This record gives sequence, structure tokens and C-alpha cells, in this order.
Amino acid sequence: MTLMDNALQILDLAIIAFALASGWLWLAASRRRLRRVSIYETLNAADYNRIITALNRTQILNSRAAISTGIAAFMAALRIIFYEVSGD
Repeated sequence: MTLMDNALQILDLAIIAFALASGWLWLAASRRRLRRVSIYETLNAADYNRIITALNRTQILNSRAAISTGIAAFMAALRIIFYEVSGD
């Protein structure tokens, strides 16, 4: 095995790892459900705090998942370029 083959295998594993991390982060972001609020109940500061905290946590997880997806796509593009350069 050449150095290029080893680099391609490492790159393939990194792509898989980042794609799995992205999927896990989006799954974690989508699993959190908020308690439904009735039209008849009055919202207080604790309710607003709970809603805003949940939205912030979901946004953070979505942001991390998007970054992970971007890194995986960038690595996949590098993989294609290296494959073409290696001439296999």
C-alpha cells in the first residue's frame, strides 16, 4: 500500500465519522419536544425561559450538525480530488 492509499483510507474514515456525527446531532436536535401550552393557561417567566432555552439548545445542535455536514462534504470533495490525482 502506498502513502496515497493510506491517506485515502484515513480520509474515508474521517468522512464517515463526520457524517455520523452530523446525523447524531440532528437526531438529538429533533428529539426534544416542548410541552404544549393551552390557550387557557397564562404564561409566566418560567414558561418563557423554558421555551427560549429549548430553542437555543436546538439551534446550537443544528449549528453543530451543519458544521459537521460541511466538513464531511469538504472531505468528500478532497477524496474525489485525491482519487483523480492518484490515477486509480
